Amino acid sequence: MKRFDDRMTPFSEDTFEQCLGRIRSAWDAGDAPAYAREFADDATYIIFRGEALIGRDAIERSHATVFHRWQRGTKMAVRPVEVRSLAENVVSVVTVGGVGKGKVIPFDKLQTFTFVKRGDRWLCAAFHNTRMNRASKRGFQVGSRSGSLGAMLGWLRSQGR
Repeated sequence: MKRFDDRMTPFSEDTFEQCLGRIRSAWDAGDAPAYAREFADDATYIIFRGEALIGRDAIERSHATVFHRWQRGTKMAVRPVEVRSLAENVVSVVTVGGVGKGKVIPFDKLQTFTFVKRGDRWLCAAFHNTRMNRASKRGFQVGSRSGSLGAMLGWLRSQGR
């Protein structure tokens, strides 16, 4: 939504989608401070190995190492597949994602982001990342039309999972 300030200068209201885009851009640039800025000061960040990082400072420190060693030069692919409004200014977003160096980055992770609006800015307050199983990987590869998370989530809910 476009609004105007006192000087009649157009500006855009921040959205959680823009926050997710900034997270991806910071990863692509290998910029740990910019990456961490997109998380709340008290954010909880669970990596796929099960390690928990608590707070923006821990996220920045960890990712400085990640971007320097294990993921140097990688790019992030991320696609929202389910969005739920939990309360005013709180949104849960399930994504498929992956990182890699190729032209096409396969989706190999399922992720849950909880975004909160603090002031005029959306930030990630909680993030959980886990590896996909084989069935999920088949359904969510770039260009795949064989699966949808909505259908999968519906099936899982019907099974009481």
